[in-house]
Amino acid sequence: MRSLSSVLPSRERQRQLTYLMELGLIGMLFIGIDRGNAGIVVNTAVALFVTQLPPILERDYEIPMDPRLTLWITTAVFLHAFGTVGLPGTTRTLYTQLWWWDHMTHALSASIVAGVGYATVRALHEHADGIHFPRRFVAVFILLFVLAFGVLWEILEFAIALSAEAFGIDAVLTQYGLSDTMLDLVFNSIGGLIVALWGGAYLADVSGAIRDRLEARTE
Repeated sequence: MRSLSSVLPSRERQRQLTYLMELGLIGMLFIGIDRGNAGIVVNTAVALFVTQLPPILERDYEIPMDPRLTLWITTAVFLHAFGTVGLPGTTRTLYTQLWWWDHMTHALSASIVAGVGYATVRALHEHADGIHFPRRFVAVFILLFVLAFGVLWEILEFAIALSAEAFGIDAVLTQYGLSDTMLDLVFNSIGGLIVALWGGAYLADVSGAIRDRLEARTE
């Protein structure tokens, strides 16, 4: 049975895919400007900002960002932004065309949030002699961390939708009802669970860099 690393594209190909998606985000930003669609503009602009965080973390804070991690982050924000644009020649977004698109992007986004929580908790675990986090505690913490973030996100979506309705403008973020919100939280949990089970294989270097910075501050 082949390992996951043998199935994934090479590091160079991962960098190329990341670069292509960044170019795609720039193109989607101009599409949003051309359409006068604030939702597309804001979502693609935020996505472009997020794609610049890995090189900033690596350059300014010496946190190693493996091409796999950068591709993971870029893929999540790219698919979300692409969902707000839709396929060429259509006026509907992928969020309204495909029932599963929203769930997929929520799971991917939640996995990134879970990754941040996992790397931080593991760094604290390795840094502080008096702190010990059992593996089960870490898994539960990640799930609760993701759920808390997901609840805040849903509240933000609700507030933005109400504000847009009050001012008669298009909403940047949209909610599709109570059942959709509950499913979003379920898929958030799935994304968090995946990181809780397999995050150690991909986030060890990041955790180590955070631990080293914590130790440097306490010396």
